[in-house]
Amino acid sequence: QVQLVESGGGSVQAGGALRLSCSVSGDTYSLSCMGWFRQAPGKEREEVASSYPYGHNARYSASVRGRFAISQDATTKILYLQMNSLNTEDTAMYYCAAARTSCYHGSLALADFDYWGRGTQVTVSS
Repeated sequence: QVQLVESGGGSVQAGGALRLSCSVSGDTYSLSCMGWFRQAPGKEREEVASSYPYGHNARYSASVRGRFAISQDATTKILYLQMNSLNTEDTAMYYCAAARTSCYHGSLALADFDYWGRGTQVTVSS
């Protein structure tokens, strides 16, 4: 089993930045993909960024590419999402996720992610 706990969410003005963290514990050696997702009210959950463990082969959704960066500390295993130039459309609940299936050669579907955190809220005001 793997446990994921997000932190770092909050309220920020448009143009600002936040860094989300996700502590990863348990059977981490089984993991082959790490991701960040978000879900706004009334919308489906969408992938924001994903990568092979420790930031390799990172991929981003078109809406955040160039503004967000996914990374993972090799010592602490904490997964990060640095979010810059935030706008009101980035307002959502953000979730950390992990999969046993590898995403080294390609993106995974949402259903392929085996473990999920409970989320952290990000609110961007204009």
